[in-house]
Amino acid sequence: MVRNDIEFMATPVSQTPDDTSNAKDNSDGVFFTNSRLPDEEDFRDRHEFSLPPVDGGKDAWLFLSAVFVVDALIWGFPFAFGVFQDYYLTHEPFIGQPNIAVIGTSAMGVMYLASPIIMGFCQTFGRWARWGPILGLLVMSLALALSSFASTTTHLIVSQGVLYGLGGSFCYCPCIMYLGEWFVNKKGLAYGMMWSGTGLAGVILPLLLQSLLGSLGFRNTLRVWAALLFVLAAPAAFLIKPRLPPSATSHAKPFNLWFLVTPAFLVYQTANIVESMGYFLPGIYLPTFSRIVLGVPSLSAATTILLVNVASVFGCVAMGWCIDRFHVTTGILLSTIGATISVLAIWGLSSSLGLLYFFCIAYGLFAGSFSSAWPGIMKDIAQKAQHSDKGQVDPNMVFGFLCAGRGVGNVVAGSLSETLIRSSLWAGETATNGYSSSYSSVILFTGVTALLGGASFIWKRLGLM
Repeated sequence: MVRNDIEFMATPVSQTPDDTSNAKDNSDGVFFTNSRLPDEEDFRDRHEFSLPPVDGGKDAWLFLSAVFVVDALIWGFPFAFGVFQDYYLTHEPFIGQPNIAVIGTSAMGVMYLASPIIMGFCQTFGRWARWGPILGLLVMSLALALSSFASTTTHLIVSQGVLYGLGGSFCYCPCIMYLGEWFVNKKGLAYGMMWSGTGLAGVILPLLLQSLLGSLGFRNTLRVWAALLFVLAAPAAFLIKPRLPPSATSHAKPFNLWFLVTPAFLVYQTANIVESMGYFLPGIYLPTFSRIVLGVPSLSAATTILLVNVASVFGCVAMGWCIDRFHVTTGILLSTIGATISVLAIWGLSSSLGLLYFFCIAYGLFAGSFSSAWPGIMKDIAQKAQHSDKGQVDPNMVFGFLCAGRGVGNVVAGSLSETLIRSSLWAGETATNGYSSSYSSVILFTGVTALLGGASFIWKRLGLM
């Protein structure tokens, strides 16, 4: 950081201007000392602005409430796409058209895969990133309004899929960038609380959208939701702002991407991609599994997804609390053990609706919290950079590439799932549980990928990262 042509190391940006404590890690992976500016410049800087406190206070909690709402509305719609998929498959003008499933995966995949690019843009043009949530919200609302005029699945893929995903990424990335300024010691908990919004929206939105589709049809439903999205999210978007003026922030260069080839990040990312390949499959197949294998009515079948989403709300918060206190690989291990056991021992042996509901709660609690470990990965990678000669690493760029990895897993899962269904391992004439059904390959694949998602814990214990 350079001011008045003098290069210096500033006090941690997470501290108040009066903090003169010794050097410490600011939990963003950037190490600062307590070296001071010359007295005259220091005096001027102390009175130039007064920073709100971190980890608490009215401004920090208002910010967290705002990103909770925005996160729920952005991600809740793609996660509720199954409602639209059922409608498109059975109603004109889309009945019989191909690639309906691509609409939902396009929206979510673009949001994930575009994250490194959008995050780099926000870091480079920090003064303009403040308006990213408003811009993204306008793009998403416009995309949904345009999709209401669609007559082919291609139109929906472009509008409800790609365009919505780009708007969502522009809206979402500044939330991540600023969260690290508002929360330091409670960063993991803050991320978990923000991401729990997706789980909550996953309970409410499917019910709301199903009701609207039944009474208004898809065109009016999309128009109503476009308006509601803007009305509900716009007030929250205006509260998404940086804690620090752009001139006072001290970010690492966003395009210092050497961490991508370090052993630690390669292990984290590989496990992240593999886990993601299986993570999305229960959300796709649980309702149909319930109807076909267990013979339950549609409402009871749909409840499986609601239970997964409700449980993930608590799982995300618990994971955030955990990684604030323990190494990130410990949190990942807990998620891995719970997810693997729930899939292989509960879903695979489910022969009743009650047992399947128990699986949904356990899976949402453990597997749904996996990505809430990312702040711990960001911190670990950035701290490792302190001891290298490659320069500082921006933790937000680490987040962006973890998002991209999850996007790869999401895209692969969509195309792979149909192959798994066609190649069931132990399906018999009469299915009595998961392993004897046509979903046996899906169950086994989900369990194995959940297990491999914990590879970082083993690598850490072996001293290889």
